[in-house]
Amino acid sequence: MCATMHATENGRNSGIHDDTQKYINDTEWMLTYESTEVIVNSNYMKREMQRLFGLPFEKISVIPNGINMNMYSGIDKDYDFRRKFASDNEKIVMCAGRLVYEKGFQHLISAAPKILSGYNDTKFIISGKGGMLNELKAQADYLGISNKIYFTGQLSYKELCKMYKIADVAVFPSTYEPFGMVAIEAMFAGVPTVVSDVGGLNEIVEHGVDGMKSYAGNPNSIADSVLALLYDHQLADNVSKNARIKVKNLYNWNKIAQDTHFIYQKAICQTMAERQKNQIAQENAKKTKRTRGTLLAFRGREAMA
Repeated sequence: MCATMHATENGRNSGIHDDTQKYINDTEWMLTYESTEVIVNSNYMKREMQRLFGLPFEKISVIPNGINMNMYSGIDKDYDFRRKFASDNEKIVMCAGRLVYEKGFQHLISAAPKILSGYNDTKFIISGKGGMLNELKAQADYLGISNKIYFTGQLSYKELCKMYKIADVAVFPSTYEPFGMVAIEAMFAGVPTVVSDVGGLNEIVEHGVDGMKSYAGNPNSIADSVLALLYDHQLADNVSKNARIKVKNLYNWNKIAQDTHFIYQKAICQTMAERQKNQIAQENAKKTKRTRGTLLAFRGREAMA
């Protein structure tokens, strides 16, 4: 049996706090314990599996998530679409995902005043839905920047692709992120991308080469990385070009399918080997039993003689 783990209950909730979470955590442990091979999507998740469940290092294989290489086919920069969210003179800093605490949108909003003080013609576009929407809107109101932040709600797949194409910078300030699919999508769209230095995001981006990093939960650090991309057009151009090359080489489905096929073949071979080993052990046990039976019978006849 092969198990694929993309997150854990412990990681999602920063610990186990109630009986439901404990039940899920125990089920995750049993699944990984019983599996011949465990597939995770980042080295961060591999370390988490070892730390939480005590799995052997060699039992866990890292295979990242992939992206459809035709995702943006036929989708160009749509200026009419762009004008729904920002004026032509404004730079768009966008982020997308579930509006929950671990995605870190609150830290981007906290970074917004510093970004605006350095580059006033900036609009922040936040796409997605979730339980923190009203809290994030209240935070923007409190900071006096509501006119600079646009909450789009949940976008369709095509609308999200168009949003990536019109953005000047994409930011993903998560505090917990086992992989970071949205960052891959933004990088492949050619958007200069800023990520926090946690989880899978930390592995996807090389700072200053194919994106920018910020310290997780640190608004000043987020602002510095965003401003660097807004001011330095050469830097922005270089990281976006390098990012597209990286995504094509590492996160295409052909490579991922081959790697996954190899792990399943490995699991099947291990299972067959274990089955053969057990069969041999059973046959040896039967032979030993028959030999002992014959020896006892012989000794019995000798005693009677």
